[in-house]
Amino acid sequence: MSERRWHRPRAFALLLTLVAVAAFCALGQWQLGRAAQKKALLDAFADAARAPAQPLDPARDARDANRYPHVVTHGHFDTAHAYLLDERVQDGKLGVHAIGVFQPDGERDALLVDRGWIAWNHAPGTQAPVPPPVAGPVELNGIYAPFPGSGLAIGGDALARQSAWPKLTLRLDPAAVAVDLGRPLLPRLLLLDAAPDSGFMRTWTPAVMPPERHVGYAVQWFALAAAAVAVFIALHWRKPETKS
Repeated sequence: MSERRWHRPRAFALLLTLVAVAAFCALGQWQLGRAAQKKALLDAFADAARAPAQPLDPARDARDANRYPHVVTHGHFDTAHAYLLDERVQDGKLGVHAIGVFQPDGERDALLVDRGWIAWNHAPGTQAPVPPPVAGPVELNGIYAPFPGSGLAIGGDALARQSAWPKLTLRLDPAAVAVDLGRPLLPRLLLLDAAPDSGFMRTWTPAVMPPERHVGYAVQWFALAAAAVAVFIALHWRKPETKS
């Protein structure tokens, strides 16, 4: 019985395996790096909610997408205009996020405020049960966060086709909202702090892929690298071919 022995690989097979293993390992390392970035972002977001609130003005033009200032601002809601970010699921239930239009004192631009999520299943003849915002001067505390990704504008501008307020939208596009309101907006969105008597659910997390999924993808890439090595060995560590 002949024993297995090593067969010298062709240069092309060796090069192809090395390139594949290097590429798979590089992609795995990239996914691990992305996981670390997402964890740092989520940690920063969690820390922001516990940090003392600072005035909005110093943070109004924050450029670092991974920085989430916890701010306080004074002003008044535009009670005539508001938006409902539709088809948002929370704990398995369908609902909307109530987006208010707020005018901070001494500020030219308006501030969009996510007042929170409330359940609404679009039953015929019903309207979203959104409590009206406070009329008159008010203090707001919350996380000053980048706008969520607006996605594709399928079907054109839905805001322009509506005349009744609050307006329903599937995407929060600040440029489209600014045109709809006829006034400029601050570059970020205010996510209000939780308040038991507000009538809203306020559970804020960045809309990003969780670190665990990146780690899962990294494991898959490293597994492919190991598989490429295993195939290479299996093809070249074999019994000698017998001549008939």
